[in-house]
Amino acid sequence: MAGQAQIELEGQVVRHMIQVLRMQPGEQLHLFDGLHCYLAELLEGNKNRALLALLAPVESVAPSPLNTHLGQAISKGDKMEWIVQKATELGVTEITPLYTQLGDVRLKGEREQKKLQQWQQIAISACEQSGRNDLPIIHSPQLLTNWLAERQEAMKLLLHPYGQTGELAVNEVTSVALLIGPEGGLTDAEADLARQQGFTGLRLGPRILRTETAPLAALSLVQHWWGDFN
Repeated sequence: MAGQAQIELEGQVVRHMIQVLRMQPGEQLHLFDGLHCYLAELLEGNKNRALLALLAPVESVAPSPLNTHLGQAISKGDKMEWIVQKATELGVTEITPLYTQLGDVRLKGEREQKKLQQWQQIAISACEQSGRNDLPIIHSPQLLTNWLAERQEAMKLLLHPYGQTGELAVNEVTSVALLIGPEGGLTDAEADLARQQGFTGLRLGPRILRTETAPLAALSLVQHWWGDFN
């Protein structure tokens, strides 16, 4: 291994390698830092630290040509974690957790920061699992009104039970903003404000989808229309 770059790791990832996967010196693995992926070989390790040799870069999966920004009302329990994980697998570019009028999750101070770090780690793990090397941006939670005022995407879609159905009559789109409300839905005033900001209401079929199902269906659909699901 002389002359090859080496890296030392500590913490949870090492405990997973040594204690859970029971990796031994000489075994190889992929290392992902949020931007790049490398083939590496374990040189030595214990439950506290591991020394690895970087062997070669691993060819990355090309990012989707469609830039997608998901504005997602924060959900209770582990629903938000599920959304972050699956949206990352589906190629989302950015996610902003949103505070809405009928949303009953309110995070403050240290608790908000811990949740943000947890969501970011979930996105990293989802990238590792799916072979994706471009890490999506997970923004700090913000008010829906602030998020709406900042939107500059070419296509802005509001998932709404009274929106239009069917494929949109647009041939080429490079950026999409998707707005998903909480379990109780957006208020009429919030939906009206989104429309004033250029959002088009979209209904995904005849059934009303849950807040954790709607973003996954919508991301799959826009990736099929304008992204890399064709």
